[in-house]
Amino acid sequence: MKLAQEIILAPVITEESMMGVADKKYAFKVAKDATKIDIKKAVEQLFGVKVEKVNTLNVKGHLRRYGRFEGYTSAWKKAIVTLTEDSKTIEFFDGMM
Repeated sequence: MKLAQEIILAPVITEESMMGVADKKYAFKVAKDATKIDIKKAVEQLFGVKVEKVNTLNVKGHLRRYGRFEGYTSAWKKAIVTLTEDSKTIEFFDGMM
């Protein structure tokens, strides 16, 4: 099994993801081969919270051009983690609001 730091790569800080913080929903960029169970264990270990459910989705790469050359950015996997009602919040996202 991978380390928790290898599974949770980065938080996703967008306007839409920050609206979910009020409902204890947090978005993370995760490893492509991570399963929902791996993500749940990693978030609980890193942040000391209780996870209720995990939703994952694969994000396609965006088309980018540089002059006459074009290509796609890397595809990645996003996880939306919902915490339980009695769980504490993740302090990193509290500073963003």
